[in-house]
Amino acid sequence: MPQSLINSKARLAVELSKLKGFGNPKLDSEQYLMDSDVGADALWNAYFNDDLKDKTVADLGCGTGILGIGALLLGAAKVIFVDSDENVLDVAKNNLSDFIPLGESEFLHQDVNDFSRPVDIIIQNPPFGTKQKHADKDFLLAAFKNAKIIYSFHKSTSENFIMQIAADNGFRITHRYDYKYPLKATFLFHKRRIHRIDVSCWRLENIQKTL
Repeated sequence: MPQSLINSKARLAVELSKLKGFGNPKLDSEQYLMDSDVGADALWNAYFNDDLKDKTVADLGCGTGILGIGALLLGAAKVIFVDSDENVLDVAKNNLSDFIPLGESEFLHQDVNDFSRPVDIIIQNPPFGTKQKHADKDFLLAAFKNAKIIYSFHKSTSENFIMQIAADNGFRITHRYDYKYPLKATFLFHKRRIHRIDVSCWRLENIQKTL
């Protein structure tokens, strides 16, 4: 069985900080690099909730792979990396090649709406919907169809939306982790080196626990 290769949250954050970022980020896809400290904290919480070890995980909209790679380092049996951007998937593959995780990995070049694979848990950092309206909703609907446990990042002001869409799809909120999320200057119009926004990671659980 896979064993965790990491023995502390701080160590996990250090390892995730080494991953390469987007070479040519796309604004319309809101390709912002996941902060390694935030990602490590959410994954560490998932680990202690017994949601990662020996589990099959899907990282929807995986980007550079930080969440999925972190899951493998914490003992996931398999991670499926899903992204609609083939170039970004190549970055994730290269990032994973720098590690020797004990679990399996699979890379799928497809839209999250087309993902159909029952898994134990989905972890995702979807676009916040500022460029593509309802983009975060599409991610949640895809997650509801394929997993019993979901960890999903959204703006903290989305609490009512998350509660309603979860209830409509037979899920409930069990945990909420809040962050001052650092958005680093990525595009030319960004004037500040780092802009912090209120972001939360919600843990959602299927009420019937069956799919």
